Amino acid sequence: MNRTLMISDIHGCIAAFNQLLEDVHYNPKHDQLILLGDYVDRGPSSKEVVDKVMELVHEHHAVALRGNHDQRFVDWIQEGGSSIQSKFIKHGGLPTLQSYCQPEHDFSQEMIEEAREIIQSNYRHHIDFLSKLPLFYEDEAHIYVHAGLNPDYSEWKHQPERDFMYIKEKFIDHTFSSLHKKVIFGHTKTIDIHGSADVWFAEDKIGIDGGCASGMQLNCLIYQKDTYKVEHFNMS
Repeated sequence: MNRTLMISDIHGCIAAFNQLLEDVHYNPKHDQLILLGDYVDRGPSSKEVVDKVMELVHEHHAVALRGNHDQRFVDWIQEGGSSIQSKFIKHGGLPTLQSYCQPEHDFSQEMIEEAREIIQSNYRHHIDFLSKLPLFYEDEAHIYVHAGLNPDYSEWKHQPERDFMYIKEKFIDHTFSSLHKKVIFGHTKTIDIHGSADVWFAEDKIGIDGGCASGMQLNCLIYQKDTYKVEHFNMS
């Protein structure tokens, strides 16, 4: 592989995702694509993003990790319950339901439950795919996660599953001097770290969530021959 391409937090923004892959001249024969999770919610086209990610994984050997939004979507579809549903809707779930069910009107409570049943019946392959995505990936140069690593665990692979998808400040504020690999992560928008939607570079970690579903940008971090390059698609 000539290049490693890293993208995170697509959040239903299929047009931006497709355009960014085109802009970086993604070639699966030569590039390793690594996606750091959060394919659904907030943006308008979650179903299409999941379709695309499945294609990239199954046909082009891309690596796709599981994010907290993906996990919450899976949990709600599989388990239901008012608590999970409330969190799902609060954190951008309605556009996800709209992308799968395309209602003509705003969702009522009855329609939300009906949408859940439709997804259970017609998109079981999506739920199975998302539920089985790994929480981390590692190569000779990097550790890839959705959210980060918990510094309380000397062996990071033993940390709770939730930390891989949810941890924020505890990870970002800690310097991991003993890893000897940079951690590539999304989840926390880089504008909340250094006041810019551009990729955030630290000594031990690199944050790439450009906040595309918040109207900012979708970043692609490119690694080749020990050097980094960044391309992005501007949402404004």
